[in-house]
Amino acid sequence: MSSPMALRTLLRTPPALRPLLLQTSRAAYHSYDHAEQPVYREAERTILSSALAHVPTHGFTQEALTLGAKDSGYLDVSTNLFRKGTFDLVKYYLVSQRMGLKDRIQFPDENIGVGRKVRGLILERLRANVDTGIVTRWQEALAIMSLADNIPASLRELGALADEMWFLAGDTSVDSSWYTKRASLSGVYAATEIFQTTDQSTEFRDTEQFLDRRLEELRTVGGTVSGGCTGESTAE
Repeated sequence: MSSPMALRTLLRTPPALRPLLLQTSRAAYHSYDHAEQPVYREAERTILSSALAHVPTHGFTQEALTLGAKDSGYLDVSTNLFRKGTFDLVKYYLVSQRMGLKDRIQFPDENIGVGRKVRGLILERLRANVDTGIVTRWQEALAIMSLADNIPASLRELGALADEMWFLAGDTSVDSSWYTKRASLSGVYAATEIFQTTDQSTEFRDTEQFLDRRLEELRTVGGTVSGGCTGESTAE
């Protein structure tokens, strides 16, 4: 990460998330050429899905997990399936929202640039936090993710979300710019999601404006995110 924009993105990112932006391991380029394997077994998926319905009221807690098990017809002891406890509930939410993103937004207009698609994908993902009622509890989730044992998996999932967004936006590059684009988008998304948890504006308009400022920085610097948000307006 040697460019000025990448450095600025790193400094704007919460300290707990910075290791992802410095990651230099081999790129796991996104491809739908291979069938996606199920992430969760049926019992796990059923309990976790039901538990999420209780998060707006009970938070990301063991109580929400227990209620999810009961709603699904399982005994309380079934929550022992989740070795990481409440983090498994947080991670399920992250994974399910990432995997469902491709079904929630499409771009029928072929003339829409990659940058505007990325903006739309970020907003759609953030909108899910509102639609599910999770946004008021998301600071709890961030606290759980920031625990030392949970940071690696949290960072991998953030990277996977960035990969998914670039892919859905139509960027399929596999060159060295992949690292910078992944890091830049991860930093922008993480910062915007944190801002969203404190936003009291109508329909989260301040969050949208915050996102546009971050994307404008990418566009203004130019050349850092090749084929992405640079060189085109991020405004709708």
